[in-house]
Amino acid sequence: MQHRALVEQAAAAVRRCRRLVVTSGAGMGVDSGLPDFRGPEGLWKAYPALREVNLDFYEMADPRWFRSNPRLAWGFYGHRLHLYRNTVPNDGFAVLKRWGEGRFGGEYFAWTSNVDGQFQAAGFPEDRVLECHGSIHHMQGVDGAGPVVSADGVGRLEIDPKTLLVDVDATPLPTMPDGSPARPNILLFSDASWCDSRHEGQARRYDAFLQSGGPTVVVEVGAGTAVPSVRRQSQWLRSLGGGNVLVRINLREAYDGDVNLACTGVEALKAIDELL
Repeated sequence: MQHRALVEQAAAAVRRCRRLVVTSGAGMGVDSGLPDFRGPEGLWKAYPALREVNLDFYEMADPRWFRSNPRLAWGFYGHRLHLYRNTVPNDGFAVLKRWGEGRFGGEYFAWTSNVDGQFQAAGFPEDRVLECHGSIHHMQGVDGAGPVVSADGVGRLEIDPKTLLVDVDATPLPTMPDGSPARPNILLFSDASWCDSRHEGQARRYDAFLQSGGPTVVVEVGAGTAVPSVRRQSQWLRSLGGGNVLVRINLREAYDGDVNLACTGVEALKAIDELL
């Protein structure tokens, strides 16, 4: 691939460090074939019905829909749940897991803004993943009360592609164990009712992992600046010093890392792996 010298620098950082933190944004899922929601055209290509009512991703990612129009809310998130369940993680996940288990002897963690569950689907242990925006594979009550439960019991919803509305006569809307209305356990925009109990457990495990110390290579994949949660986490880890190195992989926004690779995650990770 291009940028051979940069790939060699990234491989040197992986060799030199004792721990691995993978930070990832939407670009990593795009490498697996998931839709790119960057800008309204990306969303509307995947969901033409939203173009008809002029709703973009930021407007759909609002908890109010689960109160005012739950058929539309579950039409959007129910379709995504089915899509994510059936998406095979790209080869980059296997490379990272192999590094974590082998080269780093289990001293690794994934910190992601993605809600798709791709790390777990790729075999990452549940106790080695932090999902800062939650997971579509779990549910909570619409009002924010009660437990966070698995969405495994939610079957494929019948959705009208012209309106994106769930056909509730064919498939009832998902509910909590007590029968109350449910929504995905995802942190949405302006979300005062997100139940963060599952996330807090992940955060405690992540904090305990960081306490063990040692030079850490931070491999950031596909994290843009539009929603900068992941990039901020990567920069913070780098700022801790102690020999920490940030390898930033981003097709469009590869800058401000110690090593910056302007390519897809799969391409970069395979190229680095070949040098190890």
